[in-house]
Amino acid sequence: MAGRIRQADVDEVKARTNIADIIGERVALKPAGVGSMKGLCPFHDERSPSFNVRPQAGFYHCFGCGESGDVYSFLRRMDHLSFTEAVERLAGRIGYTLHYEDGGAAPETTGRARLYAANAAAAEFFRAQLMTPEAEAARSFLGSRGFDAGAAAHFGVGYAPKGWSGMRDALRGQGFSDEELAAAGLVSQGQRGVYDRFRGRVVWPIRDVTSQVIGFGARKLYDDDNGPKYLNTPETPIYRKNQVLYGLDLAKRDISREHRVVVVEGYTDVMACHLAGITTAIATCGTAFGSDHITVLRRVMGDDTAAGEVVFTFDPDEAGQKAALRAFGDEKRFAAQTYVAVAPDGLDPCDLRLKRGDAAVRALMQTKAPMFEFVIDRRLAGFDLATVEGRAGALRAAAPIVAEIRDPSLRPGYARVLARRLGLELGEVTQAVERARRGGGRGTYAPGQSRTQRGQTPVETPAEPVVRVTLASLPRTADVVLERDALMGFLQFGHRIEPDLRAQALALPFRHPALEAVRQAVAAAPDVERPGWAADAVSDVREPFRSLAAELLAADFPALTDDAAVASTADLARRLILRALQREKTELLGAIQRVPADSDEGRGIRVRLREIDVERERLVADL
Repeated sequence: MAGRIRQADVDEVKARTNIADIIGERVALKPAGVGSMKGLCPFHDERSPSFNVRPQAGFYHCFGCGESGDVYSFLRRMDHLSFTEAVERLAGRIGYTLHYEDGGAAPETTGRARLYAANAAAAEFFRAQLMTPEAEAARSFLGSRGFDAGAAAHFGVGYAPKGWSGMRDALRGQGFSDEELAAAGLVSQGQRGVYDRFRGRVVWPIRDVTSQVIGFGARKLYDDDNGPKYLNTPETPIYRKNQVLYGLDLAKRDISREHRVVVVEGYTDVMACHLAGITTAIATCGTAFGSDHITVLRRVMGDDTAAGEVVFTFDPDEAGQKAALRAFGDEKRFAAQTYVAVAPDGLDPCDLRLKRGDAAVRALMQTKAPMFEFVIDRRLAGFDLATVEGRAGALRAAAPIVAEIRDPSLRPGYARVLARRLGLELGEVTQAVERARRGGGRGTYAPGQSRTQRGQTPVETPAEPVVRVTLASLPRTADVVLERDALMGFLQFGHRIEPDLRAQALALPFRHPALEAVRQAVAAAPDVERPGWAADAVSDVREPFRSLAAELLAADFPALTDDAAVASTADLARRLILRALQREKTELLGAIQRVPADSDEGRGIRVRLREIDVERERLVADL
């Protein structure tokens, strides 16, 4: 078994990897100041972006939850990898051969890496099987749905042969064990032994946002198949159906660029939309669209304003309406505006494309209705609006929907829509909406009620939270602002300023204790020319000041260009030295009053005062 990866290789892989590329596969990043990018944090749910990435430093930090680290810690946190697995994954990505302390290179033998490798091998096996004579039923199915060989190749569609263990035998021949195949969800254990999970089916590979195959969805083709119509990979260490979105690997770039996503219901619907030009279409995999899916999409969209769009396509039948109402329950988690598109005659996108062509699929997205209108209509459908009682009940049912609209500028318009639907005066509807906004009929409580009065179980008073020192908590005195900005510059651009100037400034003690703790770690950094040195310096800062150091490294430096930031950092270093010189001069002027003018000590003080003045003049001239 391979030993520990050589540190030189760990450093080299990190130096060759752009952290913004890795994080950008999961988070929509936008420029945010000199050398910095920003997006929605992948580690906690937030409405406004507070997650900063500094590619030159190979570092990220969230000003909301405090998470920070380098590219390895990001992968470990996101994908639950070990350190070795994270290094191996990035090395494989850039084609770098790792070496281990026991000598020589070693293949990827860690658990999760083997699961990815097994799924990739299975996807290739299924893809090749689609061209065999036995797969005629699969090719016919795809053709009947309007997909030719080119479409199948684009989406990696394959065929699982009917035999008991065709895929298993092929992958065991590549060195995978039954245990690994079972852990990947590719085989099952029965009374007759281990057998392929997918048999006699057309198969879609399901990829994560980084385009790695993590599972499969399969549709049955034969009448003697007693299994479900669709069969998916079970939950595995790398496949979690509540977080997986089919087609996201293909759609993520356009979703991020257009801030728009189209949610459809099946694999063939995704294929139809993409082939028709709707390249932001995705679908869930064997489960309802839920809050975890929203979290993934918001990060990819960069969903921090109301300018984006989320379009749901649902069948008009009862199941489709229930799905729409479930989606509406989570709709408020999007900052983007949400819409519903229902095709004429109840056709799903795949059938619509098949019967009416690509243009009809594109037109469907132009006839979308706001989610609120759709839900209001569904809510009103249960009432007899021809009666007074029916209209009153409908108003009580629909007013909370209008009240929940986040954008206050939209509420009056939807109040008018509801008034027209009900045939009521606008004032009556507006009053009902306002009552709903104040909590009427929604189980809220009066401020003076205790938890026991509200029927809730009393809870213990939480302990006092641990206070983190943050940039926002620092005092705004001139000394603190100088030290703060100087450390920000040293961490972000210190490798580009003159070494002696940097060393002289960092040798001077700081007055604020938290900033002094950061200064000590930065001053002790052994090689500021080495990629990643600043992130390592942050990790060396003692607690409870490490999070402050992370903020200093990730914060937006007040400059318009890199060169201006470097010049500003050099000026801040000079000002630190000037401050120290001024303090020394003040102390010497006091001391000279206490010693004889003609003494050796007095003469020494006067010499040092002249040196200070000369040095101050030089520094001021360089400012």
